[in-house]
Amino acid sequence: MYKTKGRYLYILLLSLYSFFNILLIEGDRLFVFDLNWAYLFAIILINVTLIWEGNRLIVQNLAFLSLPYTQKIHPLIRLFIFSLLNVTLISFLSVWLILLFLGQPSSNLIINFKLSLGFSFRVNLFLNCANAIVYFMSELSNAKLKAEKLQKENVEAQFQALRNQVNPHFLFNSLNVLSNLVSKEPELATEFIHELSKVYRYLLYYQSQKVVKLKEELEFINSYIFLLKIRFKDNLLIQSDIEEKFKDYFLPPATLQLLTENAIKHNVISKKHPLTISFRSNGEDVIIIENNLQLKNVKEASTSVGLKNIRDRYRFISENEVNVKRDGEKFMVKVPLIKIPNS
Repeated sequence: MYKTKGRYLYILLLSLYSFFNILLIEGDRLFVFDLNWAYLFAIILINVTLIWEGNRLIVQNLAFLSLPYTQKIHPLIRLFIFSLLNVTLISFLSVWLILLFLGQPSSNLIINFKLSLGFSFRVNLFLNCANAIVYFMSELSNAKLKAEKLQKENVEAQFQALRNQVNPHFLFNSLNVLSNLVSKEPELATEFIHELSKVYRYLLYYQSQKVVKLKEELEFINSYIFLLKIRFKDNLLIQSDIEEKFKDYFLPPATLQLLTENAIKHNVISKKHPLTISFRSNGEDVIIIENNLQLKNVKEASTSVGLKNIRDRYRFISENEVNVKRDGEKFMVKVPLIKIPNS
């Protein structure tokens, strides 16, 4: 508080308040002898200025002034103790100089010093209380900002961890498929490598993004599905019916890939039991991903990738929730699309 740029205005206002307080209240005196109002105001203004500026210097040098064993004492208490010494010195010197200047007898020194000290203590107490309020408000604001920063960093760390959850089995399976294609169908192998590079280029490029446009996600999922179709052939059927107007909306990157991977991981895929996965819009700001249910008898070990990942990511970026519906024949996930103005 003492360092504020407008401190001289506050000093003037406090001096005026003190001046009128002494001038108008019966029994409130600064000296035992009478002074004209100009001298009285000048003395009050000088005293208030010296108290304020003295406290400001104490604040600036508080660490230097404090002894090692007093460091555990709260800085506001240390400031108040030093300010009392400052006020006592100012009161004594000002009274002595004023008596000398006005030609008053030195016998009046003690009584005038007591009156001046009482006034200066009141001013000092007021300033210390005001400074304490400013101090604690600043500490509260800093604590709030620090808590918000830590919360944001925690959310960012969690979000980054969720973004980085890409199933390594997909790469291993893709390399196995590629090794078979190289010798048998080299042209298809070349196309497979091209689409595989597009998949990982997308994952690497957008891993730092919280959201991507749906049309970019669809381009990515087309490359991903191409790789899956090479592996599963006609045993995997993909249907897509998404309105053009929604393709500039946003969603977390790799959302469709994770849901596709989830369906493949948990369901039987064979010539007798083909798996059908559909992507469609329903006229609202939602993408529906649906597959027929033909669950494997043996469950694969969870890799923490899938629905939980998507739900957690939506929790960080949107108030809308991912809706999951399951019956005996179908498994359906409704993924909210995010509209960003001027995007």
